[in-house]
Amino acid sequence: MAKRAAKAKSGLLFDHADWDFDTLRRTLDAIEDVARDDLGLDFYPNQIEIISSEQMLDAYSSIGMPLMYHHWSFGKHFLGHERLYRKGARGLAYEIVINSNPCISYCLEENTMPLQALVMAHAAFGHNHFFKSNHLFRQWTDADGILDYLEYARKFIASCEEKHGFGEVEATLDAAHSLMPHGVFRHRRPRQPSLREAEEQRRERIAAAEQNVHYLWNTILNPAPGQASTDTELLDRKRDMHLPEENLLYFLEHYSPVLTTWQREILRIVRNIGQYFYPQKQTKVMNEGCASFVHYYILNKLHEQGRISDGAMLEILHSHTNVLTQPDFDDPRFSGINPYALGFAMMDDIRRVCLDPTEEDREWFPDLAGSGDWRSVLRHAWANYRDESFIQQFLSPTVMRRFRMFALSDESSSRYCTVTGIHNEQGYRYLRDALARDHDLAALEPEIQVADADLLGDRCLHLKAIRRNSVPLDPDSRAATLKHVERLWGYKAEIVESNAAN
Repeated sequence: MAKRAAKAKSGLLFDHADWDFDTLRRTLDAIEDVARDDLGLDFYPNQIEIISSEQMLDAYSSIGMPLMYHHWSFGKHFLGHERLYRKGARGLAYEIVINSNPCISYCLEENTMPLQALVMAHAAFGHNHFFKSNHLFRQWTDADGILDYLEYARKFIASCEEKHGFGEVEATLDAAHSLMPHGVFRHRRPRQPSLREAEEQRRERIAAAEQNVHYLWNTILNPAPGQASTDTELLDRKRDMHLPEENLLYFLEHYSPVLTTWQREILRIVRNIGQYFYPQKQTKVMNEGCASFVHYYILNKLHEQGRISDGAMLEILHSHTNVLTQPDFDDPRFSGINPYALGFAMMDDIRRVCLDPTEEDREWFPDLAGSGDWRSVLRHAWANYRDESFIQQFLSPTVMRRFRMFALSDESSSRYCTVTGIHNEQGYRYLRDALARDHDLAALEPEIQVADADLLGDRCLHLKAIRRNSVPLDPDSRAATLKHVERLWGYKAEIVESNAAN
């Protein structure tokens, strides 16, 4: 009793490394007060789960989802992560957070109490706010329905395994998983209900889709004797199939002549899950930068209020610094720009520009410099940008100097590497454009589209790959992609590569 009274009198949320659920609840409530009342964050209700290292490894293997269907690749990933962890070659994440409503945060039970405070602020409020507010997540994901949909997916695939055998289901999943990077909508929103509505309408949708596909093939593949197909008819069919189509799984789901109803539904499940994760690939810098800035600000605010001790704050700052370390380009640990470090640095710099700008800041950011309202600027950025546009809009010369950025030209036609971006007015703008391009998925991932389907001849599926900077597809990946497309299409497929239009 005396210890509790002393703690209440000091105002500390915790005064030791060990944690219990009362301490976690008290700390979570204090963090939430700062997140809502000071930063003005908007977030889903939180659900904090404490899990063991074994459960964290299991979460790694199933791409972090609390409910997932069975597939051999998840077990392979689990064994790989476990082997490295047991050898001490790799640590575990302090937390994993799920974009759902409620927002689920998995915290490692081995964390100390100061570290639990950090990961709750980071995940339960930083990531949570970003998931709920960013336009890409609002457009492409269904936080309200994802858990119900995953439960449906697991039960559906398990029932398929019972009816059709593990081998058939596994083969379909193998092909669908391999094509998942090319099974998302990048440039437009598909006309489809939410995940929860899709589950409710599943039987009607599958029946209608099956009837439409069979009707299409029955009328096209068996023309009357002597009937000639005109160019107009071919164009009409391409229009009916919405070609060119960027989403390979969507096209195969709707138009493959060999897939059964349950196989089409598996393709739909895999592409829905791929679409759910796609915004996270587009916003790695912003998402991690937002979460890092939020946890740093909230915990420093609680320390200023006397609710976190100096010793606990030192441990928090130690972990914060480790996560945000940016090795130099000649450091053996260097593997590119750390998205945590870049995102946090840019968001902290926005705050500086709004509060204490230099003349250079006033020239680069005339609308922000000295405005004082950095909270609104950050909330606006978190809601309306993705990585490449955020860098293009907000990367400052100050951050470029801090990271000692420079640009190199690596043209294959030249014998030498040339420094093309240095620290001057022209160089800063070139660096900003170059770094933005390096975070644009359209420039980083191959773009493969369905260009045509020869329904009247050999039924060959024609794919078109757009080359970026004249870089061809990797031969092995190209061959593997064709193999999986042909399995799902049922007939030959070919890829024609062409350079992107300038």
